[in-house]
Amino acid sequence: MNRFVFLILAFALGSSISAQGLKDLQKKASGVIKGSGAASGFTEEEAARALKEAFSKGTELGVAMVSKKDGYLGNLKIKIPFPSDAKQVETRLRSMGMDALCNDVVLSVNRAAEDAGAEAKAIFLKAIESMTLTDALQLVKGGEQSGTDYLKKTSRSDLVVAFKPIVQTSLERVGATRFWTQAIGSYNKIPMIQKVNPDLVDFATQKAVDGLFVLVAEEERKIRRDPLARSSELLKKVFGGN
Repeated sequence: MNRFVFLILAFALGSSISAQGLKDLQKKASGVIKGSGAASGFTEEEAARALKEAFSKGTELGVAMVSKKDGYLGNLKIKIPFPSDAKQVETRLRSMGMDALCNDVVLSVNRAAEDAGAEAKAIFLKAIESMTLTDALQLVKGGEQSGTDYLKKTSRSDLVVAFKPIVQTSLERVGATRFWTQAIGSYNKIPMIQKVNPDLVDFATQKAVDGLFVLVAEEERKIRRDPLARSSELLKKVFGGN
């Protein structure tokens, strides 16, 4: 059996267990997933509910990471740069000595994404709660980021809708709109230049959502690859401890 079912349960909380304990958990988990419930008396439905509970805790960790100060700005994997179709704007402005203005744009856009990050928690929890038994058991057999892919499929559009007004308000509050207007205005005044004006709110929103999924996928890959699990009250209840 794919180790994901008990590793994701272990992911949320707890302290390390021994290698033998890990094998024992795998054996017990296999019994549950096969429907026998021999070791613990738990049904597939109960195992799936436990899986969803632990997965909820796991996604909360990803949300917590992006919604804190420098959650985006301090992480090069998800830091939001200038919009790709305005990269030439940044390059030209920096060559003209406007580094401070470009830095202000990047800083304020990332701060806006961090403000919006906290909204993901409720949306993820809703998606996980709506997960069917079939969905949950399929995740057990899935690839390295099948759980993340499931959340993308079921919650990305909701995340974009929820993030956008928060990003817009935050962009205005932290001065990003003003910095962006100054940057684009300065660039568009350059003689013989092709004028640009990308939608900063949409760009920042999409990047904020993308970054969130990057971290959730990263956490899921850790769960699948890490040979160590951690004990928790949830593990003890569902799999009978080690």
